[in-house]
Amino acid sequence: MCRATGLWRPSIWPRSCARSGILADVIRLMRPGTLSLPALPPLSLYVHLPWCLRKCPYCDFNSHEWRVDGAARELPVDTARAYLAALRADLEASLPLIWGRPVVSIFIGGGTPSLFPPEQIAELISDLRARLPLEPGCEITLEANPGTFERDRFKGFREAGVTRLSIGVQSFDDAKLKALGRVHSGEQARAAIAEAAQAFDTFNIDLMYALPGQSLDELDLELRTALDFAPPHLSVYHLTIEPNTRFASAPPENLPDPDLASEMLDLITARTGAVGMDRYEVSAYARAGHRCAHNLNYWQFGDYLGIGAGAHSKISFPHRVLRQVRWREPAAYMAKAGEGAAVSNENEVARSELPFEFMLNALRLREGVGLQSYLERTGLPPSSIARAMEQGRQRGLLEADLARIAATAKGFDFLSDLQSLFLAD
Repeated sequence: MCRATGLWRPSIWPRSCARSGILADVIRLMRPGTLSLPALPPLSLYVHLPWCLRKCPYCDFNSHEWRVDGAARELPVDTARAYLAALRADLEASLPLIWGRPVVSIFIGGGTPSLFPPEQIAELISDLRARLPLEPGCEITLEANPGTFERDRFKGFREAGVTRLSIGVQSFDDAKLKALGRVHSGEQARAAIAEAAQAFDTFNIDLMYALPGQSLDELDLELRTALDFAPPHLSVYHLTIEPNTRFASAPPENLPDPDLASEMLDLITARTGAVGMDRYEVSAYARAGHRCAHNLNYWQFGDYLGIGAGAHSKISFPHRVLRQVRWREPAAYMAKAGEGAAVSNENEVARSELPFEFMLNALRLREGVGLQSYLERTGLPPSSIARAMEQGRQRGLLEADLARIAATAKGFDFLSDLQSLFLAD
């Protein structure tokens, strides 16, 4: 037992709770505040593996190219081991903030996590299981790039403990893939999906639409190709030009106009619906029983601990909601994590910002959420959103159900306008 905190202290805890600052942090976060959360929300874990084969020109995620002699499909063992050690140190330093809370889902994202060999992913999952109480049936998702695919690799990830694979296909058209800066071909994408379908009961295909020069017929072919694999889950994202990306400084030509992009979204919804897939979130379509538990926890304003370079966390306490960010650059992150200082900055979410933060997530869900969920997960009273809710209903953006917060069909089409009603004055 740790004499400083009175909690049971496994061998993985720091030798001196007081010296590591754990006691001070826990006391500070547990002190009275302006919020009152009746219960803590479900907790997920996000693990960021930051390297990729090539930085895509549209990508604004914290990803860093890993190239050895121009062609690498796997990280060197020493690099992988050093990063896994940093993740362990990061997690161990964070345990007092979430002590005793079960984890409902794990998402291993990047970058390109499939650059790590199955043996290293097995080690990572073993490390997590040794340090966290996982709920029975805990969903463990791994992002994979077809450019890292080789025979039986996905089977190896399944044997390592991964339960769900998310494959970043984006397109099956070689010309479109080249325009997007992807490192794989359409043939590799199809082979990767076929292998995933054999190894996993649940897997996801990521596609993008409104690509440079893309026509409605070309998108239709992309959708038919993807749906021929009968994926349990499909995520389809509109190509957007994000700040601080190569596309931001050199935008691609011939992007579809808003009217064509809207027709494309209608086509996506029609094609997926015809094969029994439900659009349960703005960009997510799933067959019954295959919704992504991890993303649902985000959208329902659940908690998540993020470890790894640049990872973000949202952790609730009885009287406050805390956000954290880790050091972004991998070498700096590994050095800081080894010192027990992986967090580069943190802040409490202001009371006035909580309504917008909640709605930014929850209104993405087609079914919305119950009003009670808002009260429990923000610790705020109904009056904190009463005016915005009334405005949303008057404009036809919100359903009239007083016990539920859900966008109408019109509100779903104009989601940014609806969400902005909840911004702090």
